Amino acid sequence: MTQDSKSPSIQPPKSTSGRRGFLGVAAAGLAGIMIAPGVRLIEIAQAATADTAPSRGASSKVRWGMLIDSGKCASGCTDCVTACNTENGLSGETRATDSQWIRKIEIKEVRTGKTQSLPMMCQHCAEPPCVDVCPTGASFKRADGIVLVDKHICIGCRYCVMACPYKARSFVHQPLSNQKADVPRGMGTVEGCTLCVHKVDKGEMPACVSACSDAGHGAILFGDLNDPNSEISRRLASYPSRQIREDLNLNTGVRYSGI
Repeated sequence: MTQDSKSPSIQPPKSTSGRRGFLGVAAAGLAGIMIAPGVRLIEIAQAATADTAPSRGASSKVRWGMLIDSGKCASGCTDCVTACNTENGLSGETRATDSQWIRKIEIKEVRTGKTQSLPMMCQHCAEPPCVDVCPTGASFKRADGIVLVDKHICIGCRYCVMACPYKARSFVHQPLSNQKADVPRGMGTVEGCTLCVHKVDKGEMPACVSACSDAGHGAILFGDLNDPNSEISRRLASYPSRQIREDLNLNTGVRYSGI
C-alpha cells in the first residue's frame, strides 16, 4: 500500500540522553503562565503522571484510542475535519501556515489501483517520537496515553514536527483571537490533535467521533484499548486492523481496519 504526497513519510530522529536538562530547567519558570482565561496547561501536565485524577481521567489503567473503518470513510467526506476545526477554534484553511489537527488523505494500492480515504491525525503513540526529541518536556504523554503539548514551556523549536512520521503537528505562526476557553493555543508554539481531551475528561466523545456518528457514517470508534470488554477492544480482537507505519514499532493509539 502506498500513500499520496500528503501522506506521512518523515522518519523520526533517534533519541539522545540528557536532551532536556538545561532547557528543561530554564523553561520550568514559565510553567504557571496563563494563556487562556481560567485554563492552565500545567494542570493537565500534572495529571499526566497521576493515576488518581478522576476529573481529568488520566489513569494508567485506561488507554484511549480510536479504530477507523476505512470501508465506511467516504472519499470527499470531511465531517470529522469540520467538527475538529469547529470544536478547537481552527480556521479550517489548508495553507502551510494554518493548523490542521486532522486531515483526509488518499492511499492507493499499487497492484490493484484501489484507493481509500482515511482521516489522519496524531496517532497518540505509546512510544511517541515527538516526546522523545522535545528538549523542554513540552511534548508529553498522559498516563492514559493521550499525547499533548504544554504551551507554557514549548519554545517553538519544532523538533517534534520533524520527528512525527504522520505530519500531525502544526506550528502557530500568527496571533490568535477568539480562542476556545477549553482549548488554549498560542503563537510560536506547536499543536496537534488532543483527542478532544477536554471532552474526554468529562466523559464525552471527541468531536470527530460524534460528527461521524451523527452523520450516520460510523467510521470512527473511540474507547479504552486497555479494557478487553470495551467495544473497540472487542472489534480489534475480532477483525484485522493495522497501524500506519507499523515498521516504526510506535504502538499507536489509532488503528485502521480495511487497509
